[in-house]
Amino acid sequence: MSKAIYPGSFDPLTKGHINVIERLSRVCDELVVLIANSPKKNYLFSAEERHQMTQQCMNHLENVQVDVYDGLTVEYASRINANLMIRGVRGAADLEYEMTMSAINKKLHPNIETLILPATPEYSFVASRLVKEVAHYKGDLGALVPPAVEEALKKKYNY
Repeated sequence: MSKAIYPGSFDPLTKGHINVIERLSRVCDELVVLIANSPKKNYLFSAEERHQMTQQCMNHLENVQVDVYDGLTVEYASRINANLMIRGVRGAADLEYEMTMSAINKKLHPNIETLILPATPEYSFVASRLVKEVAHYKGDLGALVPPAVEEALKKKYNY
C-alpha cells in the first residue's frame, strides 16, 4: 500500500497542480496534498484559504486528503507513515532544486523515497508566481486556475 504526500505552497493552486494531483491519485493508494505554511514566506492567501480552495478542488478524488503543515516536510511524511514524497517539476531549474531537497530528505529519513514527476506539456509554464502577476493585471485566468481559485484571486485583486 502506498501512502504519498505532494507538498507545496499552492499559493494559489493552479491547473498544473491539479493535473499532478489527479495523476498521482491514480497511482497512489492514499495521497496527502500538504500545504506549506512557513512563517518565513509571504503568502497571498492564508493557510486556511489555501486549504479551503484546495479541498474544494479535490472533492472529486476519494483517496486525496488536504492538510497544512509548518515544519520539515520529510518529518510530516514520517509522522503519518508516508513512504513517498512526490515533487512536481516544470523544467531544469525546478529539477536542480528538487534533487538537492531529495538528497537532504534522504539523509534525514532514508526510508522515505522522493519521486519527481514532470509537468505535462500543457502545464509546464504554469507557476503560482506568474498566476498572481496575471491576476494583479486583471488578465484572463481561466486557462491557469480552477473557477474557485479564479474567484478568490479576483476578490484579492478587487475585480
